[in-house]
Amino acid sequence: MAIDKVGLVSSLSMASSLLQNPTFLKPPKPPTATTVARGGYVRVRCGGPRSHRGPLVKGRILSIEAIQAIQTLKRLNRTNPPNLSQLVSNTLTRLIKSDLVATLRELLRQQQCTLALHVFSALRSEYGADLSLYADMVQTLAATDMFDLVDRLILDLEDGDGIRCDDHKGLMNLIKAVVGARRKESTVRIYEMMKKGGYGSVVEPDEYVVKVLANGLKGFGEEALATDIQNDYDNFYKAKFNALRLL
Repeated sequence: MAIDKVGLVSSLSMASSLLQNPTFLKPPKPPTATTVARGGYVRVRCGGPRSHRGPLVKGRILSIEAIQAIQTLKRLNRTNPPNLSQLVSNTLTRLIKSDLVATLRELLRQQQCTLALHVFSALRSEYGADLSLYADMVQTLAATDMFDLVDRLILDLEDGDGIRCDDHKGLMNLIKAVVGARRKESTVRIYEMMKKGGYGSVVEPDEYVVKVLANGLKGFGEEALATDIQNDYDNFYKAKFNALRLL
């Protein structure tokens, strides 16, 4: 079969030229997000990786009053004037409850325990403090090795209004915080306040609260108290079940 020498030479020459051209081996560029279309306007392609972002997370927001109070308290703590207590009191009495709570939590976050105690005292005397705030105080005091103040805080709770036994979430948080701080006497004191408040007799007990407290008491070697609270729980629901059977 005859070979067209001219055609063969031409084909080899073209192949050599393509291989020597580096742009030939590069993959084609992907289309850009913005392309110019007919008519002179710009067509924008939406979407892409940014469209898969999650929702914005709400951050910690402090009011101007709370921020100013925190700055003032920290300045007073540094300068330590003779009338420190009065100046602190004047600063805190200007705040409404929500700002006091926000100020307290921010100071706890910064582990400014001395200042946080001032704010907590003002909040408790003016509006009262729920058990979750007591738990927050205990956690931060324990984290800074101020264990004596943990016990003092629980003593103040006992000397005051005691424990709201129907606040199961706050009660659970407080028990966890005190047990986590390894404060045996304070844990026993919480149990005694619960008994005094009718927990397990008048107030319907919560299974998880009972479990956390019983395990904490067992960890401190208080097996008898742990058994008592478990028996109170069992007897409460046994009596409730029997009452329902009679209906």
